Amino acid sequence: MQLFKSKKEKTSEVVVAPQEIPQVKCPKCGKMLDKARVVKRKYVCYECGGYFRVKVPNRIKMVADPHTFEPWFAESEIGNPLNYEGYEDKIKEAREKTGLDEAVTVGRCKVFGEDIVLGVCDSRFMMASMGHTVGEKITATIERAIEERLPVFLFCCSGGARMQEGIVSLMQMAKTSAAIQKMGEAGLLYCTVLTDPTTGGVTASFAMLGDVIMAEPGALIGFAGPRVIRQTIGQELPKGFQTAEFLLEHGFVDGIVKRENLKKTIYFLVKAHQCKDGEYGNFVTNEEYHFVLSEILKEKSWKTPDKNAWEKVKAVRKVERPSAVDYMDHIFDYFVEAHGDRGFRDDPAIVSGIGFLDGKPVTVVAEHKGKTMKECKERNYGMPMPEGYRKALRVMKQAEKFHRPIVCFVNTPGAFCGMEAEERGMGESIARNLMEMSALKVPVLCILIGEGGSGGALATAVGNEVWMLENATYSILSPEGFASILWKDSARAQEASEIMGITAQDLKRLGIIEQIVPEFGGADETTAGAIGGYLKENIKKFLESYDGTGGEEIAKQRYDRFRRF
Repeated sequence: MQLFKSKKEKTSEVVVAPQEIPQVKCPKCGKMLDKARVVKRKYVCYECGGYFRVKVPNRIKMVADPHTFEPWFAESEIGNPLNYEGYEDKIKEAREKTGLDEAVTVGRCKVFGEDIVLGVCDSRFMMASMGHTVGEKITATIERAIEERLPVFLFCCSGGARMQEGIVSLMQMAKTSAAIQKMGEAGLLYCTVLTDPTTGGVTASFAMLGDVIMAEPGALIGFAGPRVIRQTIGQELPKGFQTAEFLLEHGFVDGIVKRENLKKTIYFLVKAHQCKDGEYGNFVTNEEYHFVLSEILKEKSWKTPDKNAWEKVKAVRKVERPSAVDYMDHIFDYFVEAHGDRGFRDDPAIVSGIGFLDGKPVTVVAEHKGKTMKECKERNYGMPMPEGYRKALRVMKQAEKFHRPIVCFVNTPGAFCGMEAEERGMGESIARNLMEMSALKVPVLCILIGEGGSGGALATAVGNEVWMLENATYSILSPEGFASILWKDSARAQEASEIMGITAQDLKRLGIIEQIVPEFGGADETTAGAIGGYLKENIKKFLESYDGTGGEEIAKQRYDRFRRF
């Protein structure tokens, strides 16, 4: 056997070109990289340190002990609550592309031998938007974690609420937040890791409600994304705005965690939060007044002509339409306003305080747009800032302490989106309201009297019952925003309004609201008086129905209400 060849023989050999090395492009610096080296560094660029977005299987490998992940709720049916054209096909396409059943994967695993519940959102699946299936999986996962006494760690990323599901998607914000409140009551640990990007309704619900909130370096995190801000109010965000580092500076996250430290950090948090066993109105009805009002409602034909969705959108935006304070004048004997959030300032977009209903104290929270153009500007056109929601929550928690029922009047185009709002923690303030309101141990009635715009409206609309005036609207986003996101054309707002399911009649059919309040005509003082009188008698009936009901049962009813969406 010839073991060696001569130099001459070697030069005559055929030289085979080395196999081409697989490469990937860095999403931050744009350089082409050796894929194997990127994978070894847990999908972090070795040139600039930029973070790649991570698929579900790879994220599980990063944090779970090998072969310990047990999927939960892995199969889900395709639903289309608004019958949005092409939606089922879009979901099927996402399933085929990703191999996932939905935008979030959940299950149980071990981390250095410790049992945890792990959830991972994947941006490849419809930008990890939150529809009813995502909300259901997260809620059911938290409920199962409570039963099994396990901590939950959720890796968040999302483009926000799923537009194709409209208001049903919006309800998932309250539903998941209520479940997290239950987990807190059970004394269990809930942690979130915010990855790129985490925006919209996810930021304003389960992402910002962790006992510990972490973020990956450079992740985009915010309530309203840069494009929404630009197209809504024309504001361009400066460099570095809405990043994980920005949120850390402004006190909205506990820390930034690098991927090489993720598993160790989770293990530390589990061990640090382990606990030993055991540580863990009656109203007097004015019968004569009620009889007269009933007869008026029978005999008078004050009902306004039916309007289509776009006509209602335009009607509720009119400055002359009665405001909450107009109705309050006819509902309460008198009203004393409470000011300030005890942290930053008093937001005039929200009026709050104590009203007396036939001598009984009731806590009142109301968005107020203003009655003149000057006042509208002063009140920011009814678009609350984070301090407005914190003020509302402060008075609601005070109502719970002193056993006062709560009535919320909802009328806002949405939460203010802009630099100031993001700096002050808009997403966290809405999420906090959703969670805290879900567990209040006093009756909560929410009445939509005009516009109910997105999470900004939902932040004061987590009630035992929700009513709507017959010409009011309640939507996942403004028709302009809806058209901008789905069709890239805000000029198609009228077309969008007709398919979004935003009217009182749409929402009653979907089971989102309990009662439609008749309006009795135009937008004058007589109308405010008639509607106010009708509301007064029905609010009293609502509150009387809770006489003798304990606080835990009241909170459970509210939880069950949102749990069914």
